[in-house]
Amino acid sequence: MDLRRCFTLIVLAATLVLGGCASTGPVSLAEVRQFADASAKLGGYGELSRRYRDTYEREQPYLSPAADRIAKENDARRRAVYDDFVSIQKTVVLYMQTLSVLAGDARYDLSDRIDDLGNGLKANAESGLQQRQIAAYTGLTRLLTRVIASGYQNRSVETMVRDGDADVQVLLEAMIELTRLYAKTNDNEKKTVLGIFDVEIPFSTKTSDRMLVTLAKVHYLNKSTEYKLVDKRYDLALQGLTKVALGHQKLRENLNNLHGDEVRKLLAVYARDLTKLRDALSD
Repeated sequence: MDLRRCFTLIVLAATLVLGGCASTGPVSLAEVRQFADASAKLGGYGELSRRYRDTYEREQPYLSPAADRIAKENDARRRAVYDDFVSIQKTVVLYMQTLSVLAGDARYDLSDRIDDLGNGLKANAESGLQQRQIAAYTGLTRLLTRVIASGYQNRSVETMVRDGDADVQVLLEAMIELTRLYAKTNDNEKKTVLGIFDVEIPFSTKTSDRMLVTLAKVHYLNKSTEYKLVDKRYDLALQGLTKVALGHQKLRENLNNLHGDEVRKLLAVYARDLTKLRDALSD
């Protein structure tokens, strides 16, 4: 074999080897990146947190003086814990964004997002947050600060998931519990608002009240429709958070096989389902 032919074969072999490595690198973690991106962009929780915070503004016109005093106290409690509830979401979103960066072939600077996490949960007694949830928040923020500040050096998807899964699961559990609290609060608000019409309209039988009754019925129908739509959003948000938790659990269970076809297909399904839920929440 002459030197020219030998050199050609060597170059061809190197090209095949390098080409194979390139096609099985970032591409093989595309589904991890898709799942992380879909999880970070799910939405719903932040909007419902704000709705929970602003409950009093909506129900106040329908309250009696006695009920109004109690409602004001509840309003103060909700506003006191709102920042903590939102901080949990911000931490989980930043974790998913970081996981997406690690699963891709580009490095984006997320250091400015660290400032959004604040100085930790206030552990307000009214929040109902458990100590393990506060500890999980602290643990995950420390992990994110360490990873992002280091420029993702010596960090892989596998080590990120291994180090973060326990805290992520606890915080997602907290978000699910809080979303159920939001739904329960909304249900109480619905009973307060619609209940007035249910009681008053049947007794408004005077001819002079006809226009007022008609306007009241229209308002009742509008509020009833609003609450039905919001109820659907709580359900969609709970479905999404549950899928994020299950998807991350599958990541943790398959850390040594993230390149496997079965795992990749499963993550792709979770990413697709989360995207559909996000679209539904955006309607």
